Amino acid sequence: MATGELATTAPVGVGWLGSRIGERTARGVAGTVSGLIRDGEVLPGTRLPTVRALAAELAVSPTTIAEAWSQLRAAGLIGTGRRRGTVVLEPPASPAPGQSFSGWQTVDLEHGLPDPALLPPLEDAVAAGVHAERFSAPAKHAITPQLRAAVKSAWPFPVESWTVAAGGHEGMLLACQAVARPGDVIALEEPTAPWLLELLRRSRIHVVPVRCDEHGPLPSALAAALEHRPVAFAYQPRAQTPLGHSVPDDRIAELAAVLSEVDIPVIEDDDFGPLASAPSRSLGTHLPGRVLLVRSYCTALGTELRSCVLGGPAPLVERVRQQRGPGSVWSSRILQDAQAFLLTDPGTGELLNRARHRYAQRRTALSEALREHGIEAPARDGLTLWVPVPEESRALITLAANGVSAGAGSRAGNSGLPHIRVATGQLPDDPALVADLARMIARASGRG
Repeated sequence: MATGELATTAPVGVGWLGSRIGERTARGVAGTVSGLIRDGEVLPGTRLPTVRALAAELAVSPTTIAEAWSQLRAAGLIGTGRRRGTVVLEPPASPAPGQSFSGWQTVDLEHGLPDPALLPPLEDAVAAGVHAERFSAPAKHAITPQLRAAVKSAWPFPVESWTVAAGGHEGMLLACQAVARPGDVIALEEPTAPWLLELLRRSRIHVVPVRCDEHGPLPSALAAALEHRPVAFAYQPRAQTPLGHSVPDDRIAELAAVLSEVDIPVIEDDDFGPLASAPSRSLGTHLPGRVLLVRSYCTALGTELRSCVLGGPAPLVERVRQQRGPGSVWSSRILQDAQAFLLTDPGTGELLNRARHRYAQRRTALSEALREHGIEAPARDGLTLWVPVPEESRALITLAANGVSAGAGSRAGNSGLPHIRVATGQLPDDPALVADLARMIARASGRG
């Protein structure tokens, strides 16, 4: 929408806006104002302070504010008119109440992808990354000092060695292939991420399931799985896909007690990374030298950075490195340092907090709308709701007839009651649309 099509309101107070801005860089200013616009605290049509007025309020150079305004303009959040100055536009995010909606076929309700509008901008990060020191081929798979320093403080246990992978999927594939050969068995939580099951199937690695409840893998189920002599145990410690739970300290201790009876490695898949609501907990605090944590940053920072870090005992990490052959995709040191910039940048931290809050709002909105139809799908964490249905195939076909493509619960290795997976990361923020989706799911479940 062009600036001239908006009814201009009174300007936002320069003092009020200045008080909301923490990091006084172009990136920090743009991030704060972007969040205020998307959260509805600064409405479309509002005039923003002049560059010089806000620069004086923040005691920064006018160039800093001009660059922030340039970033917001490129994002389609503000426009500049000759007479009315800089004006807030309608944010080009998920449809809000009253905006046009182009249909559920345009919304990811199956794969759990992040909302592009909630990803942090990469311009400053990439600019920081280009200063990375260049290394020859033998060091191309090594983690950069900047990235190692950025992730180390958030790791839940002491680490002997680090490496990187080109995204969370590759990280888990390398980790599993490092501990299991074709024909071997891995104990794996059930249900789990469909993509992980597919990766293991293609690698001809067999799975013995470990049933989960709302607190994570059941110790009794893990003990039973160990009777099949698996070569490793793999699970998600927080924001589990598709159940959304995070494993509490007491369950971690119980699982550690079971695993203390055998000498097998543990692989932890932290796919939601810094967007998870729960703190980072790990079996590594109980089983030193046996746990490899695979932490992906793709959902939080975007897939373009190929962001995944693996940390754990030196022998396990070295086996992961050996899996990366000459033809494998390597992790650019420029992109690693760009990731390090984002993980230590206060402005990005604020954007991630807002994204975490927005994702929680979306999954809670759908969970509550489903509850009104008698369907319990707890909104714990992550980008997926695990929705019970009487018959999976019938529910999926009925939804597809209405343009809704949800995920099959059976693809998550679910051997219990039928479920479907409904991704929530890209849900529209219009309550009426969410209620409409809940009604369609209820009808597909025979409740409408």
